[in-house]
Amino acid sequence: MEGAGLPGKDRMIRVTRKVEFSAAHFYHNPNFSADENRRVFGKCNNPHGHGHNYVLEVTIAGEPDPTTGMVLDLKELKDILETEVMERMDHRHLNYEVPELTGQIPTCENIAAVIWKLLEPKIKSGKLDRVRLYESPELFVDVNAGNGARA
Repeated sequence: MEGAGLPGKDRMIRVTRKVEFSAAHFYHNPNFSADENRRVFGKCNNPHGHGHNYVLEVTIAGEPDPTTGMVLDLKELKDILETEVMERMDHRHLNYEVPELTGQIPTCENIAAVIWKLLEPKIKSGKLDRVRLYESPELFVDVNAGNGARA
């Protein structure tokens, strides 16, 4: 059983990088009345917004390069996350300052889907496998390669 349990052609290795950012948002559906927005979204409908310290985990799947032993250059992934997520979303009001969220309620689900859309074309080694976004320690959303990420 030489090599048993080691990655091979039929198994992927997954590498995850984590970043944290702070942002404000509020929930509001322009098709709802003021009363319906308050009923559906409660205190999250406050037009002044509220903030979260989001934690984002991005997982890349692939085979390690035989010359480097890496699925991808982690410095490159760090730079992509800085440009595509941190510069766009950190210390921003998501409803007003992130054009990719225009016309969407900035729920954790929608934010994670937008992040997927921003990152996927930038990943050149391996494939984007999962975007996990924590809105709080008790609440997170996963967008996976197999679940038809759309934004």
